Amino acid sequence: MRSVFSGSRDSPFLVVRVRRDTLVQDVLAQISSKRERDLRKPLKVAFVGEQGVDEGGVAKEFFQLFVRRVFDPSFGMFAHDDETRTFWFAPEADDLGLEDVEFELIGIVIGLAIYNEHILDFRFPMTIYRKLLGQTPSMRDLREVNPWRHQGFAKLLKARTAEEVDAFGLTFTATRIVFGDEVVVDLIENGRDVPVTIENRSAYVKAYVEWFFVDAIQYPFDAFKRGFHRLCGGPVIHFFRPEELEQLVCGCAHFDFNALEAATRYEDGYAKDDPTMRMFWRVVHAMTETQKRRLLFFATGSDRAPIDGLGALPFVIRRNGTEDHRLPTAHTCFNHLLLPEYKDEGTLRARLTQAIENAEGFGLQ
Repeated sequence: MRSVFSGSRDSPFLVVRVRRDTLVQDVLAQISSKRERDLRKPLKVAFVGEQGVDEGGVAKEFFQLFVRRVFDPSFGMFAHDDETRTFWFAPEADDLGLEDVEFELIGIVIGLAIYNEHILDFRFPMTIYRKLLGQTPSMRDLREVNPWRHQGFAKLLKARTAEEVDAFGLTFTATRIVFGDEVVVDLIENGRDVPVTIENRSAYVKAYVEWFFVDAIQYPFDAFKRGFHRLCGGPVIHFFRPEELEQLVCGCAHFDFNALEAATRYEDGYAKDDPTMRMFWRVVHAMTETQKRRLLFFATGSDRAPIDGLGALPFVIRRNGTEDHRLPTAHTCFNHLLLPEYKDEGTLRARLTQAIENAEGFGLQ
């Protein structure tokens, strides 16, 4: 066992040892210098000072903690847009002194998750996956990332007279907010002195889109892409569509709870035909789509299904006492739902709903 988990070059595993309070720093120190062939070994994670053996659950918790940390807006690497419910590269990244290697690490970890078949709970706009595939951004991408700006540009391009265009009061500049201050960027040489007219408005929109998706994020995105391609690069990636690439990272958003029921295992006194289990599945199948998402997140730590669907999810329901006042709980690292043996369907529905509605989530849609 010692040779297997030693992390040596001869080990068949990629072994990562992390501390919870310095998780990102520990991953950076251990992963960034690894060779590609070592990164492609099966991942084993150990939390320093803890005795858990990684049979999949520890690595899942590691990915959950890593994603929550680096995508927390206070960490300074990504900003969250409440309207689109997606993350984008934070405009303050340059000013915080973040290094390329930190964004490269995120690309590597996302590649590790794909390689080890772990679903990550965050959302990028689809344009990130298009850029990873080498596609050129367009107005369509702006609609996904910045809907109000897209709407304004659509009105600008549809304006019929020079007076209507002049009323926008635009010049060849862009603005971004950095630490609460507005920073003006020229889109062309001396752009702030060049007004947008009915003749050059298309050139202005094109210049803005290129700035927004290329120049404004060039340093963090290039590093992120470099890390991602360390594991997932090569000709084969271009066989994927952007939507398929997103599913590899974040799983599938379409659910088949009948498939989940068919694949579920039962432990600690429950069985498929147990009365409590029959009540449970009646309640689940009657839930709204939003409630099903919340249940899935509550029990597994992600509101997405594996790319092969919910039938491929190793889901387990365990009996957890008979007290009606107790709420269901879960071990999300192992996809285990701990469900008390409630006396009737109404109580089960009430307790389950209370649990999933009041559990704090990350990245719920």
